[in-house]
Amino acid sequence: MRRVPHARLALALALLLAAAPALAAAKAKPARPSAAAPVGPALTPATLKVERHTLKNGLVVLTHEDHSVPACTFWQWYKVGSRDERPGITGISHYFEHMMFNGSKNVPPKEYDKILESNGGYSNAFTDRDMTAYYEDIASDRLEVVFRLDSDRMAALSLLPEQLKSELEVVKEERRLRTDNDIAGLLDEQLYAGAFVASPYHWPVVGWMGDLNHITRDEMIEYFRIHYAPNNCILVLTGDFDTATAMRQIEDAFGAIPAQPPPAPPVDSEPEQKGERRAEVHYPAETVSFQVGYKAPGVASGDVYVLDVLSSILSDGESSRLHQALVYQGQMALSASSFFRTRLAPTLFELYVEMKPGRTAEEGLKALDAVIDTLSKNGPTERELQKAKNLLEAGFVKSLKTNNGVGEQLAFYEHVFGDYNALFRTIDRYRAVTLEDCRRVAQQIFQPQRRTVVTLKPESEPSAQAHP
Repeated sequence: MRRVPHARLALALALLLAAAPALAAAKAKPARPSAAAPVGPALTPATLKVERHTLKNGLVVLTHEDHSVPACTFWQWYKVGSRDERPGITGISHYFEHMMFNGSKNVPPKEYDKILESNGGYSNAFTDRDMTAYYEDIASDRLEVVFRLDSDRMAALSLLPEQLKSELEVVKEERRLRTDNDIAGLLDEQLYAGAFVASPYHWPVVGWMGDLNHITRDEMIEYFRIHYAPNNCILVLTGDFDTATAMRQIEDAFGAIPAQPPPAPPVDSEPEQKGERRAEVHYPAETVSFQVGYKAPGVASGDVYVLDVLSSILSDGESSRLHQALVYQGQMALSASSFFRTRLAPTLFELYVEMKPGRTAEEGLKALDAVIDTLSKNGPTERELQKAKNLLEAGFVKSLKTNNGVGEQLAFYEHVFGDYNALFRTIDRYRAVTLEDCRRVAQQIFQPQRRTVVTLKPESEPSAQAHP
Protein backbone atom coordinates (compact mmCIF):
# COMPACT_ATOMS: atom_id res chain seq x y z
CA MET A 1 0.00 0.00 0.00
CA ARG A 2 1.14 3.52 -0.68
CA ARG A 3 2.78 5.51 2.07
CA VAL A 4 0.91 8.67 3.03
CA PRO A 5 3.28 11.54 2.21
CA HIS A 6 4.05 14.57 4.38
CA ALA A 7 3.49 18.14 3.20
CA ARG A 8 5.74 18.90 0.22
CA LEU A 9 7.59 21.97 -0.96
CA ALA A 10 6.47 23.83 -4.04
CA LEU A 11 9.36 22.52 -6.09
CA ALA A 12 8.54 18.99 -5.05
CA LEU A 13 4.99 19.48 -6.26
CA ALA A 14 6.27 20.77 -9.57
CA LEU A 15 8.47 17.71 -9.94
CA LEU A 16 5.55 15.50 -9.04
CA LEU A 17 3.54 16.94 -11.91
CA ALA A 18 6.46 16.30 -14.23
CA ALA A 19 7.05 12.76 -13.08
CA ALA A 20 3.96 11.48 -11.28
CA PRO A 21 3.56 7.73 -10.80
CA ALA A 22 1.56 6.13 -13.57
CA LEU A 23 0.94 2.65 -12.24
CA ALA A 24 0.11 1.88 -8.61
CA ALA A 25 -0.14 -1.45 -6.72
CA ALA A 26 -3.55 -0.30 -5.73
CA LYS A 27 -6.55 -1.57 -7.61
CA ALA A 28 -7.63 1.79 -9.00
CA LYS A 29 -7.26 1.85 -12.77
CA PRO A 30 -6.06 4.83 -14.79
CA ALA A 31 -8.57 6.75 -16.84
CA ARG A 32 -9.11 5.00 -20.13
CA PRO A 33 -9.57 6.81 -23.44
CA SER A 34 -12.26 5.48 -25.73
CA ALA A 35 -9.70 4.37 -28.28
CA ALA A 36 -10.86 3.16 -31.65
CA ALA A 37 -7.49 2.05 -33.01
CA PRO A 38 -4.02 1.10 -31.75
CA VAL A 39 -2.19 4.13 -30.38
CA GLY A 40 1.37 5.45 -30.32
CA PRO A 41 4.54 4.53 -32.19
CA ALA A 42 6.04 1.06 -31.96
CA LEU A 43 7.55 0.35 -28.56
CA THR A 44 10.96 -1.22 -29.11
CA PRO A 45 14.39 -1.26 -27.43
CA ALA A 46 15.34 1.40 -29.98
CA THR A 47 12.54 3.78 -29.00
CA LEU A 48 12.93 3.17 -25.24
CA LYS A 49 16.64 2.66 -24.68
CA VAL A 50 17.53 0.83 -21.49
CA GLU A 51 20.87 -0.34 -20.12
CA ARG A 52 21.22 -3.12 -17.56
CA HIS A 53 24.14 -3.17 -15.14
CA THR A 54 25.02 -5.56 -12.32
CA LEU A 55 27.38 -4.59 -9.50
CA LYS A 56 29.73 -7.13 -7.92
CA ASN A 57 27.39 -7.47 -4.93
CA GLY A 58 24.55 -8.59 -7.21
CA LEU A 59 22.69 -5.27 -7.28
CA VAL A 60 20.88 -4.88 -10.62
CA VAL A 61 20.66 -1.35 -12.05
CA LEU A 62 18.47 -0.36 -15.01
CA THR A 63 19.01 3.07 -16.58
CA HIS A 64 16.96 5.00 -19.12
CA GLU A 65 17.99 8.50 -20.15
CA ASP A 66 15.30 11.04 -21.04
CA HIS A 67 16.41 14.66 -21.22
CA SER A 68 12.94 16.15 -21.78
CA VAL A 69 12.89 17.84 -18.35
CA PRO A 70 15.69 18.38 -15.79
CA ALA A 71 14.33 15.77 -13.39
CA CYS A 72 14.89 12.13 -12.51
CA THR A 73 13.07 9.29 -10.79
CA PHE A 74 14.98 6.74 -8.74
CA TRP A 75 13.27 3.45 -7.87
CA GLN A 76 14.52 0.91 -5.34
CA TRP A 77 12.53 -2.24 -5.98
CA TYR A 78 13.07 -4.96 -3.38
CA LYS A 79 12.04 -8.46 -4.38
CA VAL A 80 10.20 -9.06 -1.13
CA GLY A 81 6.50 -8.87 -0.37
CA SER A 82 4.01 -10.49 1.95
CA ARG A 83 4.42 -13.82 0.10
CA ASP A 84 7.95 -14.02 1.52
CA GLU A 85 6.66 -14.04 5.09
CA ARG A 86 5.48 -16.95 7.21
CA PRO A 87 2.83 -17.37 9.90
CA GLY A 88 4.00 -15.54 12.99
CA ILE A 89 5.64 -12.63 11.15
CA THR A 90 2.93 -11.64 8.67
CA GLY A 91 2.97 -7.91 7.92
CA ILE A 92 6.72 -7.58 8.42
CA SER A 93 7.37 -6.56 4.79
CA HIS A 94 4.88 -3.70 5.04
CA TYR A 95 6.35 -2.82 8.42
CA PHE A 96 9.79 -2.32 6.85
CA GLU A 97 8.25 -0.07 4.23
CA HIS A 98 7.60 2.28 7.15
CA MET A 99 10.92 1.71 8.88
CA MET A 100 12.92 2.67 5.78
CA PHE A 101 11.93 6.30 6.40
CA ASN A 102 12.82 6.26 10.09
CA GLY A 103 16.56 6.73 10.13
CA SER A 104 19.81 4.96 9.34
CA LYS A 105 23.45 5.17 10.39
CA ASN A 106 24.07 8.64 8.93
CA VAL A 107 20.48 9.90 8.73
CA PRO A 108 18.78 10.64 12.08
CA PRO A 109 15.19 9.47 12.70
CA LYS A 110 12.54 11.52 10.87
CA GLU A 111 15.24 13.36 8.87
CA TYR A 112 14.94 11.41 5.60
CA ASP A 113 11.96 13.41 4.35
CA LYS A 114 13.36 16.69 5.61
CA ILE A 115 16.63 16.20 3.72
CA LEU A 116 14.85 15.07 0.58
CA GLU A 117 12.30 17.89 0.63
CA SER A 118 14.94 20.55 1.34
CA ASN A 119 16.49 19.44 -1.96
CA GLY A 120 13.17 19.70 -3.80
CA GLY A 121 12.44 15.98 -3.81
CA TYR A 122 9.33 13.85 -3.34
CA SER A 123 9.19 10.25 -2.11
CA ASN A 124 6.69 7.46 -1.67
CA ALA A 125 6.55 3.69 -1.41
CA PHE A 126 4.24 0.69 -1.53
CA THR A 127 4.15 -2.90 -0.36
CA ASP A 128 2.44 -5.62 -2.37
CA ARG A 129 2.15 -9.38 -2.16
CA ASP A 130 5.19 -9.76 -4.44
CA MET A 131 7.38 -6.70 -3.83
CA THR A 132 8.19 -3.63 -1.77
CA ALA A 133 9.19 -0.53 -3.74
CA TYR A 134 10.37 3.00 -3.03
CA TYR A 135 10.91 5.96 -5.32
CA GLU A 136 12.03 9.56 -5.32
CA ASP A 137 11.34 12.26 -7.89
CA ILE A 138 14.07 14.89 -7.77
CA ALA A 139 15.88 17.50 -9.87
CA SER A 140 18.65 15.92 -11.91
CA ASP A 141 21.40 18.01 -10.28
CA ARG A 142 20.49 16.53 -6.85
CA LEU A 143 20.81 12.84 -7.69
CA GLU A 144 23.67 12.30 -5.30
CA VAL A 145 21.31 13.19 -2.44
CA VAL A 146 19.02 10.21 -3.09
CA PHE A 147 21.95 7.88 -3.74
CA ARG A 148 23.37 8.82 -0.34
CA LEU A 149 20.05 8.52 1.50
CA ASP A 150 18.98 5.24 -0.07
CA SER A 151 22.33 3.47 0.14
CA ASP A 152 22.60 4.40 3.82
CA ARG A 153 19.26 2.83 4.69
CA MET A 154 20.05 -0.30 2.67
CA ALA A 155 23.42 -0.68 4.40
CA ALA A 156 22.57 0.36 7.97
CA LEU A 157 18.90 0.90 8.75
CA SER A 158 18.25 2.02 12.31
CA LEU A 159 16.63 -0.83 14.20
CA LEU A 160 16.74 0.52 17.75
CA PRO A 161 14.10 -1.05 20.04
CA GLU A 162 12.25 2.19 20.75
CA GLN A 163 11.94 3.02 17.04
CA LEU A 164 10.76 -0.47 16.16
CA LYS A 165 8.09 -0.37 18.85
CA SER A 166 6.89 3.12 17.93
CA GLU A 167 6.53 2.35 14.22
CA LEU A 168 4.81 -0.94 14.94
CA GLU A 169 2.03 1.01 16.63
CA VAL A 170 1.69 3.14 13.49
CA VAL A 171 1.35 0.00 11.37
CA LYS A 172 -1.30 -1.40 13.73
CA GLU A 173 -3.30 1.79 13.45
CA GLU A 174 -3.06 1.61 9.65
CA ARG A 175 -4.46 -1.91 9.80
CA ARG A 176 -7.36 -0.71 11.95
CA LEU A 177 -8.08 2.12 9.51
CA ARG A 178 -7.71 0.30 6.17
CA THR A 179 -8.88 -3.20 7.08
CA ASP A 180 -10.67 -3.57 10.41
CA ASN A 181 -12.82 -0.47 9.81
CA ASP A 182 -13.06 -0.53 6.02
CA ILE A 183 -15.57 -2.62 4.10
CA ALA A 184 -13.40 -3.14 1.01
CA GLY A 185 -10.44 -4.06 3.21
CA LEU A 186 -12.47 -6.55 5.23
CA LEU A 187 -13.88 -8.25 2.14
CA ASP A 188 -10.51 -8.45 0.39
CA GLU A 189 -8.83 -9.93 3.46
CA GLN A 190 -11.52 -12.59 3.86
CA LEU A 191 -11.49 -13.36 0.13
CA TYR A 192 -7.80 -14.26 0.06
CA ALA A 193 -7.91 -15.99 3.44
CA GLY A 194 -10.75 -18.19 2.20
CA ALA A 195 -9.54 -18.76 -1.35
CA PHE A 196 -6.00 -19.84 -0.39
CA VAL A 197 -5.31 -22.41 2.30
CA ALA A 198 -1.62 -23.26 1.67
CA SER A 199 -0.40 -20.37 -0.47
CA PRO A 200 1.59 -17.40 0.86
CA TYR A 201 -1.16 -15.22 -0.63
CA HIS A 202 -3.39 -16.48 2.21
CA TRP A 203 -2.45 -13.70 4.64
CA PRO A 204 -2.95 -9.96 4.10
CA VAL A 205 -0.16 -7.57 3.13
CA VAL A 206 -0.70 -5.57 6.33
CA GLY A 207 -0.46 -8.77 8.37
CA TRP A 208 -2.61 -10.35 11.06
CA MET A 209 -2.96 -8.22 14.17
CA GLY A 210 -1.91 -11.15 16.37
CA ASP A 211 1.38 -11.44 14.47
CA LEU A 212 2.00 -7.69 14.66
CA ASN A 213 1.60 -7.96 18.41
CA HIS A 214 4.25 -10.67 18.72
CA ILE A 215 6.97 -10.06 16.09
CA THR A 216 10.32 -9.87 17.88
CA ARG A 217 13.27 -7.56 17.22
CA ASP A 218 15.49 -10.54 16.36
CA GLU A 219 12.99 -11.62 13.68
CA MET A 220 12.98 -8.09 12.28
CA ILE A 221 16.77 -7.87 12.14
CA GLU A 222 17.12 -11.23 10.38
CA TYR A 223 14.33 -10.49 7.90
CA PHE A 224 15.90 -7.17 6.97
CA ARG A 225 19.39 -8.66 6.61
CA ILE A 226 18.28 -11.25 4.06
CA HIS A 227 15.56 -9.46 2.13
CA TYR A 228 16.97 -5.93 1.96
CA ALA A 229 20.35 -6.98 0.63
CA PRO A 230 21.67 -5.54 -2.65
CA ASN A 231 21.40 -8.90 -4.41
CA ASN A 232 17.64 -8.86 -3.69
CA CYS A 233 17.04 -5.39 -5.13
CA ILE A 234 16.58 -3.71 -8.50
CA LEU A 235 17.51 -0.04 -8.89
CA VAL A 236 15.94 1.88 -11.78
CA LEU A 237 17.06 5.37 -12.73
CA THR A 238 15.11 7.29 -15.38
CA GLY A 239 15.30 10.87 -16.60
CA ASP A 240 17.87 13.59 -17.19
CA PHE A 241 21.30 12.17 -16.35
CA ASP A 242 24.44 10.77 -17.96
CA THR A 243 24.59 7.00 -17.53
CA ALA A 244 28.35 6.74 -17.12
CA THR A 245 28.41 9.44 -14.45
CA ALA A 246 25.36 8.06 -12.63
CA MET A 247 26.79 4.54 -12.59
CA ARG A 248 30.01 5.80 -10.99
CA GLN A 249 27.92 7.50 -8.31
CA ILE A 250 25.79 4.38 -7.76
CA GLU A 251 28.91 2.22 -7.53
CA ASP A 252 30.40 4.59 -4.95
CA ALA A 253 27.18 4.65 -2.90
CA PHE A 254 26.00 1.02 -3.14
CA GLY A 255 28.97 -1.03 -4.29
CA ALA A 256 30.46 -1.72 -0.85
CA ILE A 257 27.23 -3.05 0.69
CA PRO A 258 27.76 -6.80 1.10
CA ALA A 259 25.55 -9.35 -0.59
CA GLN A 260 23.69 -11.89 1.55
CA PRO A 261 22.64 -15.49 0.96
CA PRO A 262 19.59 -15.44 -1.30
CA PRO A 263 16.26 -15.76 0.50
CA ALA A 264 14.63 -19.17 0.48
CA PRO A 265 11.81 -19.23 -2.09
CA PRO A 266 8.30 -19.07 -0.62
CA VAL A 267 6.58 -22.42 -0.17
CA ASP A 268 3.35 -22.68 -2.15
CA SER A 269 1.54 -25.94 -1.41
CA GLU A 270 -1.91 -24.77 -2.50
CA PRO A 271 -4.08 -27.78 -3.44
CA GLU A 272 -6.58 -27.76 -6.25
CA GLN A 273 -9.86 -26.16 -5.19
CA LYS A 274 -12.71 -28.58 -5.77
CA GLY A 275 -15.71 -26.68 -4.50
CA GLU A 276 -17.08 -23.18 -4.09
CA ARG A 277 -16.19 -21.50 -0.80
CA ARG A 278 -18.31 -18.87 0.90
CA ALA A 279 -17.80 -16.51 3.79
CA GLU A 280 -19.68 -13.64 5.40
CA VAL A 281 -18.48 -10.40 6.91
CA HIS A 282 -20.81 -8.71 9.40
CA TYR A 283 -20.23 -4.98 9.62
CA PRO A 284 -22.30 -1.79 9.94
CA ALA A 285 -23.29 -0.65 6.43
CA GLU A 286 -26.17 0.81 4.45
CA THR A 287 -25.86 -1.51 1.45
CA VAL A 288 -24.93 -5.08 0.61
CA SER A 289 -21.74 -5.79 -1.29
CA PHE A 290 -19.86 -8.92 -2.26
CA GLN A 291 -16.55 -9.98 -3.74
CA VAL A 292 -15.82 -13.02 -5.89
CA GLY A 293 -12.41 -14.50 -6.62
CA TYR A 294 -11.71 -17.16 -9.24
CA LYS A 295 -8.41 -19.05 -9.16
CA ALA A 296 -6.16 -17.69 -11.90
CA PRO A 297 -2.62 -18.43 -13.10
CA GLY A 298 0.52 -16.48 -12.32
CA VAL A 299 3.14 -15.02 -14.64
CA ALA A 300 4.28 -18.43 -15.89
CA SER A 301 1.12 -18.65 -17.99
CA GLY A 302 0.76 -16.79 -21.27
CA ASP A 303 -2.95 -16.48 -20.51
CA VAL A 304 -2.32 -13.51 -18.19
CA TYR A 305 -2.67 -11.24 -21.24
CA VAL A 306 -6.03 -12.82 -22.08
CA LEU A 307 -7.17 -12.27 -18.48
CA ASP A 308 -6.30 -8.58 -18.79
CA VAL A 309 -8.50 -8.47 -21.89
CA LEU A 310 -11.37 -10.27 -20.15
CA SER A 311 -11.18 -7.89 -17.20
CA SER A 312 -11.40 -4.93 -19.56
CA ILE A 313 -14.39 -6.41 -21.37
CA LEU A 314 -16.15 -6.99 -18.08
CA SER A 315 -15.64 -3.64 -16.40
CA ASP A 316 -13.84 -0.95 -18.41
CA GLY A 317 -16.27 1.88 -19.02
CA GLU A 318 -20.02 2.30 -19.08
CA SER A 319 -20.38 0.01 -22.09
CA SER A 320 -18.71 -2.87 -20.23
CA ARG A 321 -20.72 -6.00 -19.58
CA LEU A 322 -20.92 -5.70 -15.81
CA HIS A 323 -21.91 -2.05 -15.84
CA GLN A 324 -24.57 -2.63 -18.46
CA ALA A 325 -26.07 -5.72 -16.81
CA LEU A 326 -25.98 -4.73 -13.14
CA VAL A 327 -25.87 -0.93 -13.05
CA TYR A 328 -27.51 0.47 -16.19
CA GLN A 329 -30.04 -2.14 -17.34
CA GLY A 330 -30.53 -4.15 -14.17
CA GLN A 331 -30.66 -1.05 -11.96
CA MET A 332 -29.65 -3.24 -9.00
CA ALA A 333 -26.07 -2.22 -8.29
CA LEU A 334 -24.27 1.02 -7.51
CA SER A 335 -21.06 -0.33 -9.01
CA ALA A 336 -19.62 -3.51 -10.51
CA SER A 337 -15.98 -4.04 -11.33
CA SER A 338 -13.30 -6.64 -11.99
CA PHE A 339 -9.59 -6.74 -11.25
CA PHE A 340 -6.68 -8.86 -12.41
CA ARG A 341 -2.96 -8.27 -12.02
CA THR A 342 -0.16 -10.55 -13.14
CA ARG A 343 1.65 -11.97 -10.11
CA LEU A 344 4.58 -14.27 -9.46
CA ALA A 345 2.33 -17.11 -8.29
CA PRO A 346 -1.21 -18.29 -9.06
CA THR A 347 -3.61 -15.61 -7.88
CA LEU A 348 -7.25 -14.52 -8.17
CA PHE A 349 -9.39 -12.91 -10.85
CA GLU A 350 -11.58 -10.65 -8.71
CA LEU A 351 -15.05 -9.18 -9.11
CA TYR A 352 -16.66 -6.67 -6.78
CA VAL A 353 -20.30 -5.55 -6.65
CA GLU A 354 -21.98 -2.99 -4.40
CA MET A 355 -25.75 -3.33 -4.47
CA LYS A 356 -28.30 -0.55 -4.28
CA PRO A 357 -30.15 -0.11 -0.98
CA GLY A 358 -32.80 -2.78 -0.61
CA ARG A 359 -31.24 -5.16 -3.16
CA THR A 360 -29.74 -8.47 -2.07
CA ALA A 361 -26.44 -10.20 -2.71
CA GLU A 362 -28.35 -13.16 -4.14
CA GLU A 363 -29.83 -10.92 -6.85
CA GLY A 364 -26.44 -9.47 -7.65
CA LEU A 365 -24.66 -12.82 -7.76
CA LYS A 366 -27.34 -14.27 -10.04
CA ALA A 367 -26.91 -11.35 -12.46
CA LEU A 368 -23.14 -11.61 -12.24
CA ASP A 369 -23.27 -15.33 -12.99
CA ALA A 370 -25.40 -14.66 -16.06
CA VAL A 371 -22.79 -12.23 -17.40
CA ILE A 372 -19.94 -14.66 -16.72
CA ASP A 373 -21.81 -17.64 -18.18
CA THR A 374 -22.65 -15.78 -21.40
CA LEU A 375 -19.05 -14.61 -21.81
CA SER A 376 -17.72 -18.12 -21.19
CA LYS A 377 -20.17 -19.74 -23.59
CA ASN A 378 -20.11 -17.27 -26.48
CA GLY A 379 -16.99 -15.19 -25.91
CA PRO A 380 -16.90 -11.44 -26.61
CA THR A 381 -17.92 -9.73 -29.82
CA GLU A 382 -15.27 -8.57 -32.25
CA ARG A 383 -16.05 -4.97 -31.28
CA GLU A 384 -15.66 -5.71 -27.56
CA LEU A 385 -12.37 -7.45 -28.15
CA GLN A 386 -10.96 -4.60 -30.22
CA LYS A 387 -12.12 -2.03 -27.69
CA ALA A 388 -10.42 -3.93 -24.84
CA LYS A 389 -7.18 -4.23 -26.80
CA ASN A 390 -7.21 -0.53 -27.61
CA LEU A 391 -7.86 0.47 -24.02
CA LEU A 392 -5.13 -1.80 -22.67
CA GLU A 393 -2.66 -0.56 -25.24
CA ALA A 394 -3.53 3.06 -24.62
CA GLY A 395 -3.24 2.63 -20.84
CA PHE A 396 0.09 0.85 -21.20
CA VAL A 397 1.54 3.53 -23.46
CA LYS A 398 0.24 6.24 -21.14
CA SER A 399 2.03 4.61 -18.21
CA LEU A 400 5.32 5.20 -20.04
CA LYS A 401 4.84 8.95 -20.48
CA THR A 402 6.67 9.94 -17.27
CA ASN A 403 10.03 9.15 -15.75
CA ASN A 404 8.22 7.60 -12.81
CA GLY A 405 5.97 5.44 -14.95
CA VAL A 406 8.84 4.13 -17.08
CA GLY A 407 10.82 3.29 -13.95
CA GLU A 408 7.96 1.42 -12.34
CA GLN A 409 7.21 -0.59 -15.44
CA LEU A 410 10.86 -1.51 -16.00
CA ALA A 411 11.20 -2.68 -12.39
CA PHE A 412 7.92 -4.61 -12.53
CA TYR A 413 8.87 -6.50 -15.69
CA GLU A 414 12.44 -7.14 -14.54
CA HIS A 415 11.13 -8.63 -11.29
CA VAL A 416 7.84 -10.35 -12.13
CA PHE A 417 8.59 -11.43 -15.70
CA GLY A 418 12.29 -11.96 -15.00
CA ASP A 419 13.42 -9.64 -17.80
CA TYR A 420 12.57 -6.01 -18.47
CA ASN A 421 12.58 -6.82 -22.21
CA ALA A 422 9.21 -8.53 -21.71
CA LEU A 423 7.84 -4.98 -21.57
CA PHE A 424 8.52 -4.59 -25.29
CA ARG A 425 6.39 -7.64 -26.10
CA THR A 426 3.33 -6.56 -24.09
CA ILE A 427 1.47 -4.67 -26.83
CA ASP A 428 2.02 -7.48 -29.34
CA ARG A 429 0.73 -10.00 -26.80
CA TYR A 430 -2.45 -7.96 -26.33
CA ARG A 431 -2.91 -7.56 -30.08
CA ALA A 432 -2.52 -11.32 -30.58
CA VAL A 433 -5.44 -12.25 -28.29
CA THR A 434 -8.27 -13.83 -30.29
CA LEU A 435 -11.97 -14.38 -29.73
CA GLU A 436 -11.27 -18.06 -29.21
CA ASP A 437 -8.59 -17.24 -26.63
CA CYS A 438 -11.14 -15.26 -24.65
CA ARG A 439 -13.72 -18.03 -24.79
CA ARG A 440 -11.17 -20.72 -23.90
CA VAL A 441 -9.70 -18.86 -20.93
CA ALA A 442 -13.12 -17.74 -19.66
CA GLN A 443 -14.32 -21.36 -19.65
CA GLN A 444 -11.15 -22.46 -17.88
CA ILE A 445 -11.14 -19.75 -15.19
CA PHE A 446 -14.79 -19.00 -14.47
CA GLN A 447 -15.70 -22.34 -12.93
CA PRO A 448 -17.98 -22.22 -9.86
CA GLN A 449 -16.02 -24.92 -8.04
CA ARG A 450 -12.85 -22.79 -8.30
CA ARG A 451 -14.27 -19.62 -6.82
CA THR A 452 -14.68 -18.02 -3.41
CA VAL A 453 -17.52 -15.63 -2.56
CA VAL A 454 -17.43 -13.21 0.37
CA THR A 455 -20.58 -11.26 1.22
CA LEU A 456 -21.03 -8.24 3.44
CA LYS A 457 -23.96 -8.65 5.82
CA PRO A 458 -24.91 -5.13 6.92
CA GLU A 459 -25.47 -4.55 10.62
CA SER A 460 -26.87 -1.53 12.37
CA GLU A 461 -24.49 0.78 14.16
CA PRO A 462 -24.51 -0.02 17.89
CA SER A 463 -26.60 2.52 19.71
CA ALA A 464 -24.84 4.77 22.19
CA GLN A 465 -25.36 3.88 25.83
CA ALA A 466 -27.39 6.40 27.78
CA HIS A 467 -25.51 7.89 30.71
CA PRO A 468 -27.28 8.96 33.88
